[in-house]
Amino acid sequence: MKTNQNRRTPREWTVVALIVLTVFGVSWALFNESNSLKAQSQKSTALKLNQGVFTSAHSSPGQAVRHFFGIRPEAVQPVAYQHKPHIEKAELQCVFCHEGVETGPVASIPGVTKCMTCHEVVATDKPVIQQVTAYKERGEDIPWQRVYGFVDEAHVRFNHAPHIRAEVQCSTCHGDVANMTDAKRVVDHTMGFCINCHRKKQVSNDCLPCHY
Repeated sequence: MKTNQNRRTPREWTVVALIVLTVFGVSWALFNESNSLKAQSQKSTALKLNQGVFTSAHSSPGQAVRHFFGIRPEAVQPVAYQHKPHIEKAELQCVFCHEGVETGPVASIPGVTKCMTCHEVVATDKPVIQQVTAYKERGEDIPWQRVYGFVDEAHVRFNHAPHIRAEVQCSTCHGDVANMTDAKRVVDHTMGFCINCHRKKQVSNDCLPCHY
């Protein structure tokens, strides 16, 4: 009579059972740890969103619609700066305050130091100049609000310098600022606006000069 040599002993079955239970236990522990870390990550993300950390979402459907159509609120400046008297009476040119426009891509917004170049001695008794002086004395810059600009997803890299060299007047893109008090957005910088101007001047309408 032959015996079954492949039959496992009780001791061997015990070892197999311990191995199975160990593998199952480790897998279950790893699964729980993964879920715990995921929950902590979601909680951390939620806390960050509540603290104002950047997210691609919008705070309301209305904001999303305004962003999609490029509808922006009118800029409200912290100081009642007036372009007209500076251009008419002081005969200042745009490039005096908006430095860099002739040599690079950006037309800089003048800081309080630039303003005080003249107003250390000019019109110091006027309330608006005293307001500017207070910024300087506190060591703060004036938080001017940008009037024009492209949304990030337009991927537009506008360069002022070549337009100035081509003798494009500032008023072409910014309106008749010389006859404005505070600057207003009176020109829509759409792709159509730029393309039509380039066609009239017979210059390139390739994508890369503006989108790079």
